[in-house]
Amino acid sequence: MKACLLRAAAPIETHPLECAEIEPPSPAKGEVLVRVHCCGVCRTDLHVVEGDLPPKKSPVIPGHQVVGVVERLGEDARRFLPGDRVGIAWLHHADGTCRYCQIGAENLCDNPSFTGYTVDGGYAELIVAPEEFVYPIPRAFADEQAAPLLCAGIIGFRSLRLSGIGPGGRLGFYGFGAAAHVAIQVARHWNVKVYASTRDERHQRLARELGAEWAGGTFDAPPEKLDAAIVFAPAGEIVPAALAALCKGGTLVLGGIHMSPIPSFSYDLLWGERRILSVANNTRRDGEDFLAVAAEIPIQTRVQIFPLAEANRALNALKNDAIEGAAVLRVAQPAPVAVPRP
Repeated sequence: MKACLLRAAAPIETHPLECAEIEPPSPAKGEVLVRVHCCGVCRTDLHVVEGDLPPKKSPVIPGHQVVGVVERLGEDARRFLPGDRVGIAWLHHADGTCRYCQIGAENLCDNPSFTGYTVDGGYAELIVAPEEFVYPIPRAFADEQAAPLLCAGIIGFRSLRLSGIGPGGRLGFYGFGAAAHVAIQVARHWNVKVYASTRDERHQRLARELGAEWAGGTFDAPPEKLDAAIVFAPAGEIVPAALAALCKGGTLVLGGIHMSPIPSFSYDLLWGERRILSVANNTRRDGEDFLAVAAEIPIQTRVQIFPLAEANRALNALKNDAIEGAAVLRVAQPAPVAVPRP
């Protein structure tokens, strides 16, 4: 099968992903083999490729926003049938036995595996995954529209939940890429006012188009104090500015898996019972709940399509903020979407 391999972490400008022909995987007990139609391109993929996340597997196939169809079942796999359209996300497996899994916090599992990082991901024609960590894809979404929902969407949704924001609340977004352009649609569905701070004028314009009350530069103060804010950009220097924009009792959520160093700041920014939370991975419940909400709205993702062989170019564009919405690799022709009968 065709796949993009990362043999050693390197700056994306050096085009470290190698397109190669390799042996296809076989599903183990409880796994499904999925033929990939498309795979979203995530900033976490960039962190894997450039070594911001410590290497765990070499070579590794990146990619963890995978949409495709079940091709073959492993022994005892019964949840899906061949031909079913499914999605595979970042959390590949959790042990189910550690103290975090026992309390429903499998996102904090002591012995997890992650798609496209510790196990091979979706920048390939075929992928295997445990059937219990695979999602049915709602019929409302075409393949390329569904792909960004599987990380940008799920992590944005978890960030919204952790923020504690409710109807009528004022919510700030710092950075307006793939996750934010999905999360704003959920926030507006919940009747939340959104204020977007982002350096790129195109992204400011997109935020306004999607219903933001205001959009300005990254370090511009929003016109009102915020009840909560989410930092999607992996830039630690944003944290003091976001704290300064919060009301007393406000919550700041850090939505990335990696962030540059956070500078020191005055305790006055934190005082007043403000708090900072990080988002660590996702639970299967996050994914299930989000996909249900996404289909109900329904979410409209904005995507830029790249062929699999141009994965390096897609990641380069992502690094340089040249993607409006989300980038998606097309591996095979998208499946037709069945429109539900009235």
